[in-house]
Amino acid sequence: MSDAPDAQSLLQLIWLASPALPVGGFSYSEGVEAAVEWAGIDSETRAIEWLSDQLHLSFARGDLAAFAQAVAAWRTNDMPRIRELNGWVMATRESAEFFLQTEQMGRSFVEWLKLHHSDTAQVFAGLPASYPIAFAFAASRTGATVHDGCLAFAFGWAENMVAAAVKAVPLGQSAGQRILARLANEIPAAVERAMALGDDERQAFAPLLAVLSARHETQYSRLFRS
Repeated sequence: MSDAPDAQSLLQLIWLASPALPVGGFSYSEGVEAAVEWAGIDSETRAIEWLSDQLHLSFARGDLAAFAQAVAAWRTNDMPRIRELNGWVMATRESAEFFLQTEQMGRSFVEWLKLHHSDTAQVFAGLPASYPIAFAFAASRTGATVHDGCLAFAFGWAENMVAAAVKAVPLGQSAGQRILARLANEIPAAVERAMALGDDERQAFAPLLAVLSARHETQYSRLFRS
């Protein structure tokens, strides 16, 4: 039997990863806007290098790994494990802006989920879910594999980051599509790496990114909330 998701599961994953989902992802650049001013992201090439490094060194080893583990935990209704993973995500936010992003997007995602899953309010009672944990809950309800859920989560991240780079550098739409194509080619390897990480191997150590995020809080002119 094929492990490929059925049509309905695939469509649900595409929907969850869509930038049109009303969770506010478009309003965050995750440090890219600050990197344009202070880290020399001034071209398509530099933007590709930056986002590729962020994918492999930060996102895959942190949020994506936690997301993969959370999907499995949601499917067994392991709430202690969910709270542990959610606490880890929250604790790894290295700036006020990064904390605001995952808290706000998680809260907005839960509000949207209430329209589609009648037990959402009960499930998340007393759990201020971070964005990866809320997304994992939705992905766990699609019937898709953890692997395919990770692909969707990563591609949604990539789309938002490319959109931020296009606006902040700025770049043209064709350049944005070339960057997205590069990230799409690299996402499968990032997903495999993330899914192989255990609790002691997850990490969120990106010092320059953290510094840039903190500097962004007082950046003179900006488009994004982080």
